[in-house]
Amino acid sequence: MLNGIFFVCLSLSLWTSGSSLSCKWMQHKFQQFSKNSLVLIDSMGNNSTNTTNTTNTTVDARVGFPNHLYNQASKASAEDKLSFTVQILEEMVVLFEEDNSKASWEEIREENFLQVVTQVADGLRSCIGSHSYKRKNKKIQMYFKRLSSHVLEQMDNSAQAWELIRKEMKTHLVRADLLCSSLLTN
Repeated sequence: MLNGIFFVCLSLSLWTSGSSLSCKWMQHKFQQFSKNSLVLIDSMGNNSTNTTNTTNTTVDARVGFPNHLYNQASKASAEDKLSFTVQILEEMVVLFEEDNSKASWEEIREENFLQVVTQVADGLRSCIGSHSYKRKNKKIQMYFKRLSSHVLEQMDNSAQAWELIRKEMKTHLVRADLLCSSLLTN
């Protein structure tokens, strides 16, 4: 009996120390990687050949930015905030893997951007811990599917469509940064 209690206490202390160790990434790396992702997505826009038509400069109204989901996430637990952000970043990577041959930025810039976004997602995932696996938020999944169908597909994956997507993803990066940075100040 005493061995069982000792084993439980030992396991719990190892799990607790492991989870705090994994969140050192948040304290030491998050802000640097988040800033890098914003610089890279800006460089993708700055590198564009400005061949996009300015008549439609916002994402389709049927898609709409999911402010309500960010508002809900801001009231959630720390782990739920991180899970939400990881899902946003993962969906972003999937979106950028679609046919973007008509996008106006250099492929290497996009590759660098996606590499940093993936590193941020991996770093944040390390802070969550495997014990709290959350199911994917269906509303986030549907939002990104609508971006794909209502913006990219309907606009034939044009440079203009990709510029709209780039701007929308920049907004996500800013909101995700604010969401996760709130954990650093608490």
